[in-house]
Amino acid sequence: MKIHKVLGLMSGTSLDGLDLAYCHIWKKLDRWKFEIKETRAISYDADMRARLQNSIDLPADELLILHNTYGSWLGQQAREFIEEKGLEVDIISSHGHTTHHQPEQGLTFQIGSGQHLANISRHKTVCDFRSNDVSLGGEGAPLVPIGDLLFFGNYDFCLNLGGIANVSFEYEGKRIAYDIGLANMILNHITQKIGLSYDDNGMLASKGGINNDMLEQLNQLSYYKLPFPKSTGYEWFIEKVVPVIDTKDTIENLLHTAVHHICEQVVMQIKMNATKDQSTLFVTGGGALNQFMMELLQSKLAPAVSLVIPSKKLIEYKEALIFALMGILRVEQKINVLKTVTGASKDSSSGVVYLPT
Repeated sequence: MKIHKVLGLMSGTSLDGLDLAYCHIWKKLDRWKFEIKETRAISYDADMRARLQNSIDLPADELLILHNTYGSWLGQQAREFIEEKGLEVDIISSHGHTTHHQPEQGLTFQIGSGQHLANISRHKTVCDFRSNDVSLGGEGAPLVPIGDLLFFGNYDFCLNLGGIANVSFEYEGKRIAYDIGLANMILNHITQKIGLSYDDNGMLASKGGINNDMLEQLNQLSYYKLPFPKSTGYEWFIEKVVPVIDTKDTIENLLHTAVHHICEQVVMQIKMNATKDQSTLFVTGGGALNQFMMELLQSKLAPAVSLVIPSKKLIEYKEALIFALMGILRVEQKINVLKTVTGASKDSSSGVVYLPT
């Protein structure tokens, strides 16, 4: 039985930092298994966060320079982690950081040059998992459903609450997934107004009340009416969401309203697609650590749907784990992106492999 030793790297749209997960992954009796052996979370400093946040507005040459320097930075973080922990690594699998996502224009771009990452880390690297699917007419997102299927297929729904909320589930014998809409991206944008990276445990949100005008405007956003497959990203957030939430009210009220909005949209999608009297909803991503949001979500779903919230390690590192799996599948030339999820013309083994030189 071959054990794949992979370092997964994940940087999400919430802009909180880089997650590194060193994983052992193997196949037993036709089922994929995993163990997350070592982890590290590296918070972005104010300068890095600002550079990533503003990268969408950079001219092409400056964006490509950032692509290379960020790739070198990723390689340095990976190398230090590997050396400090004394890890044996077969491959590094990196999501990169999404700066542009406009699949309707055939465009998606994740900075973090794979060649720079491979050279600095001195390890074979797999990255750029989205562009092949987009070239096949797909959304290029979400990508985690392959891991939901292979690792967590015993749950009825898998919900990830990162910067964006996305869900995956079985529908007529096929894996379906799509971006529901907002999650931590909106909450972090609000807390940054008062110099906080996030609302710890939802404590500020729990003290607020609902801003009905804001809630109505958020719920009426046209994205929510689109059929799946669909995906969204930072461009949509800046253009459509920020003008709604940059309104005069207390931080507590803005957060409280945003949490209600997130939960209402999630609940609508779960109830619409539930096919059983009793269903399980497996919740990961930073939002699963927001106690106020989890309690509100469960109250809105009860009694037909039960939340399953795993260990903090799995909550925080599930996406890095799944990108580690995607890297293995790419190297083995096996399917890692599903057309039923993205709307592409066919399933694909996506990602680009870079060798250190």
